[in-house]
Amino acid sequence: MKRTATAVWNGSGKEGNGKLSTQSNTLKQTAYSYKSRFEEGTGTNPEELIAAAHAGCFSMKLSFVLGAAGFTPESIETTSTITLEDGAIKSSQLNVKAQVPGISDDQFQECAEDAKANCPVSKVLNAQITMNATLESMANA
Repeated sequence: MKRTATAVWNGSGKEGNGKLSTQSNTLKQTAYSYKSRFEEGTGTNPEELIAAAHAGCFSMKLSFVLGAAGFTPESIETTSTITLEDGAIKSSQLNVKAQVPGISDDQFQECAEDAKANCPVSKVLNAQITMNATLESMANA
């Protein structure tokens, strides 16, 4: 399986602007710029897209890991916070909340660690990956 995305940049790094498009057309000529990346401008940026990819990949991988362990999650909510420092992505902090009937916290933590280590986006990131995983009680649903 191969997936593609295209970036077109026009102009200088600070004053220029770009457009991002994905094979699926989920992003189609989506704007990005210096302001959307380093300030509070309109549009997306590469770090935001990596955060979305990591959160989505991890959540799906955790669902597969839980399934292999005999559990079916009712919900998994993951937020990834990407840190860019000195021109490099230094870390991704995963904050996970899940509702999984019948699982102990120890079993859940083991499954979450497996997913963190083995989701394809975790494997491709050359960054520190940290995680806070919370198993929510079904009464809080």
